[in-house]
Amino acid sequence: MPKLVERESAPRPSALSSAPALAVQFFLIPLAVVGVIVLVYGGFRMLLTTERTPAELLSDVRTGGRERRWPAAYELSRVLDDPETERRNPQLGASIVQAFIDSEGDDPRVRRYLALAIGRLTIPPPGAVAELTAALAEPDTETRISVIWALASLGDESTVDDIESMYRSDDAGVRKMAVYALGTLSGSRDHATLRNALDDPAADVQWNAAVALARHGRNEGMAVLRRMLDRDYVTRMV
Repeated sequence: MPKLVERESAPRPSALSSAPALAVQFFLIPLAVVGVIVLVYGGFRMLLTTERTPAELLSDVRTGGRERRWPAAYELSRVLDDPETERRNPQLGASIVQAFIDSEGDDPRVRRYLALAIGRLTIPPPGAVAELTAALAEPDTETRISVIWALASLGDESTVDDIESMYRSDDAGVRKMAVYALGTLSGSRDHATLRNALDDPAADVQWNAAVALARHGRNEGMAVLRRMLDRDYVTRMV
């Protein structure tokens, strides 16, 4: 009968043999994570530092192709969210207004975003309000909405009558923006347009009118404001 030989048990791993696995777990993996974070951060930094200047954006607005002009105008309106942009480029406002004038009859998207850019100027150049007011006659409703917003943002009280006339538009979006604008400007003493807008067929125009009246210290819109606080009503309307 063959002699049974006792099987040797597998040797236990020593601390030295497990060192590479520990190094991967506690050193290499965290190092890789940190490296990815650094690369992502560096990529964002590169994007920020290579952002086009306002002058370059204006050049695209003026001379770029159809699919380059309106994105450049949009980007220009976006960078003006930072007041430092205007401070660092003192001639920027006048250049944007001129670009807006030159864009008449161009792609409506260019006009819209240039109007928004003008509305974000802290020191609008002479003629800015007049050019925007003239653009209230634009056939494109989205352009008119942008122009009304820009006039409200600039806060020139002389435009109240022109903005009030926009409430006669058949487009609910134009009426809604006109009512919003009248809430930011002093307007007429009796606020007749805002009071009439409380009965507008579009609910969101009514809401804007009620909020606008409240901003002027008027209480005619209280019934509409109460409806706005009714969750069931708002759910049905939206």
